[in-house]
Amino acid sequence: MIILRLLWQIPAGLFFVLILVLFLNEYATARPSRRVKDIAYAATNTPGVDAERHLLDVYAPRKAPATARMPVVVFIHGGSWNSGSKNLYSFIGRRLAKQGIVAVIINYQLSPAVRVPAMADDCAEAVRWTTQHIADYGGDPNRIFVMGHSAGAGLAALLATDSRLFAKLGMAKNPVKGAILDDPAGLDMFDYLTKLEYPNDQQYLIPYGKDPAVWRAVSPMYFVSDTTKPMLMYSGGRTYPSITSSSQRFHERLKAHNVNHDYKVLPGKKHVAMVTQLFWQHNLVYRELLAFVGAGK
Repeated sequence: MIILRLLWQIPAGLFFVLILVLFLNEYATARPSRRVKDIAYAATNTPGVDAERHLLDVYAPRKAPATARMPVVVFIHGGSWNSGSKNLYSFIGRRLAKQGIVAVIINYQLSPAVRVPAMADDCAEAVRWTTQHIADYGGDPNRIFVMGHSAGAGLAALLATDSRLFAKLGMAKNPVKGAILDDPAGLDMFDYLTKLEYPNDQQYLIPYGKDPAVWRAVSPMYFVSDTTKPMLMYSGGRTYPSITSSSQRFHERLKAHNVNHDYKVLPGKKHVAMVTQLFWQHNLVYRELLAFVGAGK
């Protein structure tokens, strides 16, 4: 009887220790940063503006450098283009800020309310807001990078390759200096939706519609050029086959145009683990990201 009681207590004790460690880690990470949340990046009196989805949060170090502005990373969440929220990714904002980066975590409109072209426009609008206001938070408007996971990484890649998104907003040039793509989805939806070779593929006809011209127009694969911004790319060794295939082809396209980039496959990582690994500050992605954006310079 005593042994049984002890066996029941061990998992509970380990669980308590784990929760305590996670809490202390999060507290230690949060203290050096400050968060300003729910900032509207589109004029609230504009038709079509969503009071919840056109919002972003800014995370900045509490002790900013006295003389230099910090690099900026705009993070775009994933969620199959129909779910997700900036509120789930505060851990990324905190960890970036702790390491000398001003992080902007954004919301954007989702399917079925809108389709992917409108989502890309939202993300471009959020980047434009960043160029105009990030200096108020210690960020350098001339060093803005985009980052995302899954669908968000596909949108980040589009921002870095298709400057028309910013031209529509009246911006003379693309302000994105580079992109960090974490297990990107949507790099070539023209190919993906033309083939429909995987189970349940037709669900993506809701966010993308049924016009192949639209599929191509929001696929970063077709906008890579000799002037494409530098990139860091990561995919999981056990991620979805479609992400493995499109990431490899995107990598080859970048190489063909001599785009400065690095592509790594992380052994054993599944799709969700590719983003949850960012809970750990000293993760490989963060280490390489810091050098990529020039943190501390």
